[in-house]
Amino acid sequence: MRYHRISSDDGPRLLAREEGKAYDLTAVTGMSSFRELALAASAVGADVDDVCRNHLDEAPLLDATELASESDRPAVPDEVWAAGVTYETSNDARNEESGRSSMYQGAFENDRPELFFKATPSRTVGPEEVVGIRSDSEWDVPEPELAVVVARGNVVGYTVGNDMSSRSLEGQNPLYLPQAKIFDRCCAIGPCIASPETVGDPRDLTMTMRIERDGEVMFDGSTSTSRMVRTCEELVSYLTEHDSVPELTVLLTGTSLVPPDDFTLAAGDRIEIDIENIGTLRNSVKTV
Repeated sequence: MRYHRISSDDGPRLLAREEGKAYDLTAVTGMSSFRELALAASAVGADVDDVCRNHLDEAPLLDATELASESDRPAVPDEVWAAGVTYETSNDARNEESGRSSMYQGAFENDRPELFFKATPSRTVGPEEVVGIRSDSEWDVPEPELAVVVARGNVVGYTVGNDMSSRSLEGQNPLYLPQAKIFDRCCAIGPCIASPETVGDPRDLTMTMRIERDGEVMFDGSTSTSRMVRTCEELVSYLTEHDSVPELTVLLTGTSLVPPDDFTLAAGDRIEIDIENIGTLRNSVKTV
């Protein structure tokens, strides 16, 4: 199942999409968010899809073709965290921008991953919303990432994430990482949350990113999550083992799609990130 959240005259609604059909779960369960569904499943020790399928026979059908344009942020996580240097390409890029190869190589090779706080709910946007680039940064890029949705410490789904980053600030000094990563509109997630059953193996997914400026393609690349050197379970374990994370958390798992060093985002650019079995996240850019 893929779970979408849309706005309506009666408030937000939770929809489930499967095999070209979209079911209105709010109409039959009263649940209007993925958070409610995930916590209900956790309470009875079931998967989100199992809870959902108990109601499909009674749920009204909606037009699935309209979801792409109507979907809101699929969940409002209490916190967004991120992992770094989980791909060799990302490791190489961080080395180049900082000139501190031993530090990043250590994080890439060691058992302990790099984890950092990324965003609060107010800094996170959804599909077709605007992401930000800092006005005090000269080198800004999107970072397309597989995002793990965690409810009460358990993986309940996956979504598409965009970890907006100032490479110029991070390159100046590693201590500037919070400023390079955390700012207004610094993170996007969407367009839906796909269940583990729908995603299959999270380390065997094709990921693509396309950036357009005034109708011209500035970047178009693809990769596979199979190149990730850590598992999602490993990253979630390090995040939760010694920290009581909120009941709904999103963890970005790192990137291996890096635009060329001579490229920087500009206001008005369009970013399109697609991950196999999940969907396509589209955002425009503005300066913040």
